[in-house]
Amino acid sequence: MDDTWLRIVDDMAGRVSGPMRFRLLLQPTMAAIFAITSGLKDAKAGKSPYFWGLLTDAGHRIERIKDGWTSVGKIFVLAMVLDVAYQIIVSRFVYVGEVIVVAFVLAIVPYVLLRGFVTRLAR
Repeated sequence: MDDTWLRIVDDMAGRVSGPMRFRLLLQPTMAAIFAITSGLKDAKAGKSPYFWGLLTDAGHRIERIKDGWTSVGKIFVLAMVLDVAYQIIVSRFVYVGEVIVVAFVLAIVPYVLLRGFVTRLAR
């Protein structure tokens, strides 16, 4: 089990200096653009910040998740595809768990954090 964790940490660190590292800047930037536009729409509509609304507004939770996925879903899929390509180039094997973690960190996390922040700021 320890070897698995060491491989994961080593693989994650290798993404920063390895081939295709441009995506580590490109994908969060794309997520930020979508988050800013969605956050401004939320502020104009008088909605609560995105993540806070997901946690507290159970009546509109599914609607907000669908809205968020519509904005960031393509970026998430692109992040997965690019990470699969990276893994094939570097290790000649695809670790699905790493693909999901990397795509989540590069697409979902910046989107969720920035969309709520923009909504608060625009009010």
